[in-house]
Amino acid sequence: MNPLSEAHLKISRRQFFGKTATGIGAAVLSSLMNDKVYGALTSPKNALGLPHFPPTAKRVILLWQGGGPSQVDLFDYKPGLAALRLQELPQSVRSGNRLSTMTSDQKKFPILPALKPFKQYGKTGRWMSELLPYIGNLSDDMCLIRSMHTEAVNHAPGVTFSLTGSQIPGRPSMGSWLTYGLGSMAEDLPSFVVMTSSDMQKTCGQLFYEHYWGSGFIPSKYQGVRLRSEGEPVLYLNDAPGLDRVQKRELLDDIDSLNHHQLKLNADPEIDTRISQYEMAFKMQTSIPGLLDLKSEPAHILQRYGPDVNRPGSYARNCLLARRLSEKGVRFIQLMHGGWDQHQNLDTQLEIQCKDTDQPTAALVQDLKERGMLEDTLVIFASEFGRTVFVQGDVTKRGKHGRDHLGSAYSSWMIGGGVKPGIAYGQTDDFSYNVVKDPVHVHDWQATILHMLGIDHERLTYRYQGRQFRLTDVHGKVISEILA
Repeated sequence: MNPLSEAHLKISRRQFFGKTATGIGAAVLSSLMNDKVYGALTSPKNALGLPHFPPTAKRVILLWQGGGPSQVDLFDYKPGLAALRLQELPQSVRSGNRLSTMTSDQKKFPILPALKPFKQYGKTGRWMSELLPYIGNLSDDMCLIRSMHTEAVNHAPGVTFSLTGSQIPGRPSMGSWLTYGLGSMAEDLPSFVVMTSSDMQKTCGQLFYEHYWGSGFIPSKYQGVRLRSEGEPVLYLNDAPGLDRVQKRELLDDIDSLNHHQLKLNADPEIDTRISQYEMAFKMQTSIPGLLDLKSEPAHILQRYGPDVNRPGSYARNCLLARRLSEKGVRFIQLMHGGWDQHQNLDTQLEIQCKDTDQPTAALVQDLKERGMLEDTLVIFASEFGRTVFVQGDVTKRGKHGRDHLGSAYSSWMIGGGVKPGIAYGQTDDFSYNVVKDPVHVHDWQATILHMLGIDHERLTYRYQGRQFRLTDVHGKVISEILA
């Protein structure tokens, strides 16, 4: 979409009635019919012509595991490593792969096998770590991708690359692209919501930058709305003392009239953003408090997510809120959880981190499945990269060793939303260091996610500074083998 042409979309009432004689009838008819039935029969397209084809997913819940979980310890089963413990990783394996500055001058690269045993889960017999018993039990529904790879070797560029398609900040995030392309499903909630959490020990110093959910150069009304765990859930949402609901409505109507007048003169997308955000904030004043109140949740549901669900700001609580948000029509929910950057504390922190995330993640999937929502909800468990098979630090000292960043091979998984269940896709070498079969680049991963939402990633573009930009830049291919 060219922003200079957006003014032409804002036609007058007379033009609308004159040019769309049959459009009004269709709109009236659609309002009289059940939304789901109408959508299923006609697959209506929006002003951008989306969806390009029938989607298999309506919404996405992205469970972002910040810091880089170790695929060697959790998902990529390499039983042969046990016999190679503390032997030197061959130069031929390491050759050509970028490392972070933390081990770029390391002289020795001793192999460290998985800290805990792997076991087989489900009817598929999928091998995963015993540290993830709840996630392991999702094996029969899961598409496990073991062949992810990226050029990034540091956290902020890696996260930015995965979520915006570029290692340099400034481009729209994935949730913003989807909100821009597909619009909103909820009238009283944002289409794109973000929640953040960290391990209780606060071992990970990585920050959650706002450009991870920003809208970049497309209008800012498409950026994610962050729900905070302390204080006001959304900043500046509450009214000043003494202003009641009726007065607020009258004030907004006056402001709305002034903004529309200015929009008619300038056709500035940011004025349109201001109008829509004022209205959304007004609606959220009543929708958000009830949404965040878990008193209505049955005891057995709270127990399913684990004891940490009662702690505001915890990953467990955010997972439950993600289910509630998805029920209310939020299209893209981005949970960002830190604590996986285990350079020096792998042996002490990995198990704790798994306990924090394992049960709530599986509970979210189970909840969606019981409610019949998993079929059209895509749940993604992902990170910016993985970890090296060789050890970093002093392996003889507890709490003094770990693994460095690795972009050449790591794991991710998806469930629901049209993903083929019970499969493992891709393969790494014997050291979980290089992809040897069915590689999945970050741009391929992005293209596949868009595809499941009915979007051709090459056709969802936005013109900026003389160029048509897209989430996948000029790369990416849909991994059709993982689609049901």
